[in-house]
Amino acid sequence: MSHLQLVTLVVRDYDPAIDFFVDVMGFELVEDAPSLTNDGRPKRWVVVRPPGGETGILLARADGDRQTEVVGGQCAGRVGFFLRVDDFEAAHQRMVDAGVEFVSAPRVEPYGTVAVFFDIAGNRWDLLGGAADV
Repeated sequence: MSHLQLVTLVVRDYDPAIDFFVDVMGFELVEDAPSLTNDGRPKRWVVVRPPGGETGILLARADGDRQTEVVGGQCAGRVGFFLRVDDFEAAHQRMVDAGVEFVSAPRVEPYGTVAVFFDIAGNRWDLLGGAADV
């Protein structure tokens, strides 16, 4: 059986992104290892993922002007990432307390409770709770 292993999120710098995803979002730091760019410059291979999840996020530090320009805009202003949680109220409150910027109040939709927020890079996410049969 195949599964989606990683998606890349371009960020400004590794450590603040790790702090956001681990300390604020509650993800696990799966990997943080030295690596090299295709042309031999140092970088890091940094992967975070929700506890128990199979799909991780590769936090890729922007390299050059083109990549720097897409930080926070990888999905052209649309919600591009969706995090389903078991306890919406607790997750939402923890994130509010941590200073996460929500752009909408929680609302109930046919697919569950949802609130849109920005990650550390400025990308829009849906925080989802409730019904998972979408």
